[in-house]
Amino acid sequence: MFTTVVLTLFLGPQVLGSETLYTVKRGDSLTSIGARFGVDVRVLAEANGLDAADHLKTGQNLKIDNRHIAPDFKGPKVVVNIAQRMLFWLKGEGLVDAFPVAAGRRSWRTPTGDFTIVTLETDPTWDVPVSIQEEMRKQGKPVLYHVPPSPANPLGKYWIGLSIPGVGIHGTNEPTSIYGLVTHACIRLHPEDVATLFSQMKIGTAGEFIYEPVLISRVGDSVFVEVHEDTYALGPEPFATVMERAREGGYAELLNLSLLREVIRKKDGIARDVTR
Repeated sequence: MFTTVVLTLFLGPQVLGSETLYTVKRGDSLTSIGARFGVDVRVLAEANGLDAADHLKTGQNLKIDNRHIAPDFKGPKVVVNIAQRMLFWLKGEGLVDAFPVAAGRRSWRTPTGDFTIVTLETDPTWDVPVSIQEEMRKQGKPVLYHVPPSPANPLGKYWIGLSIPGVGIHGTNEPTSIYGLVTHACIRLHPEDVATLFSQMKIGTAGEFIYEPVLISRVGDSVFVEVHEDTYALGPEPFATVMERAREGGYAELLNLSLLREVIRKKDGIARDVTR
């Protein structure tokens, strides 16, 4: 079992997460660890000199770097960066919790835009949308219409309904799917994370879905850049975007352009120091 991973910071620096060592527990895999901490499997494997298909040994130590750049919004507000696969709960007074999520796949995208929370349900029943019923039919699977609360319910124990029709924030019975773009537009959280978030939500809480695969933040005299794969093909050109934002912020001279180009090439989804 994992303990809840809640990343907390005060806005300003905007870089959260850490570089740490994790001790492998029985039943762990690179996929389950990456999903829990918000790190791509290939990135986690490479950082530890492993192959993505390697089996782990109990007691083995892994280096984990799950630093991410938080959006600069005023709270209280829930912000989901789809490209980043992270949800940020900006609680006001600069305090932020952050959780890795699963969001909509390329062929079934999570929409961008503002929303409000309109329902909060514990032990929800999944009323399967007609579109998903049709997908089940095409794939030769049993067609489901209603799934009651149970370990087989893909919504998990909590449902946070949004003003955007057909889209919600919920738990999951497949925690290894977290930190992927794999859903039918909804946002999945790890069971422990959705319990933490749910306990702090209220009807009417504001939120926003954004899509930003390129992020930059200055922390003192250091500059961090985080670049993700542009799965939806909606993002800007990374190098020009970083340079423009750095010039606007007055710190373009701090950038090491060789490091910046390497971060853009790798697109590993981790906030990297690109300071000259």
